[in-house]
Amino acid sequence: MEYRLYFFVPYNISDIQKGVQSVHAAIQYTIQYAQDKDFKDFFINDKTVIILNGGQTRFPRQDTEGQGSLNQIMDDLESNGVDFSFFCEPDLNHALSAICFLADERVWDKDKYPDFEGEKEIPTFDGEKFSIYTSTAYKDWIDSVGGEKNVFLRELLKDKRLA
Repeated sequence: MEYRLYFFVPYNISDIQKGVQSVHAAIQYTIQYAQDKDFKDFFINDKTVIILNGGQTRFPRQDTEGQGSLNQIMDDLESNGVDFSFFCEPDLNHALSAICFLADERVWDKDKYPDFEGEKEIPTFDGEKFSIYTSTAYKDWIDSVGGEKNVFLRELLKDKRLA
């Protein structure tokens, strides 16, 4: 299995700062997940990193209304059970400046693991009401790409651009 380390950074910092902030988040990721088998495999064998545009960041101590897209990505990673790290830059009033997570090839290799084609949900009628159930083919595809977490990551990365 191949791995890539992904980063999201704000759009409005310089290119060199995008790299620097990513390194900060990578160091934090290493501190948190140094013993993780997949991370060790990445660290020894793969070493490919992808830095993506995460949009806007929100400064701390602001209300959550109008939350930055970078902050929302972090919330989404957390709510979907993805291991990640982040860094808040002291020189930016401790604003979120980078997010880092590891993804395996089932997330990004669309040649080996193509997107699902077909019906995800199937409506049924039991004589009284309609219901929806997830198709068996879709459930099998979810398993083939590593589960719900990887389905979320595939969707998250789908239209993102390099920073």
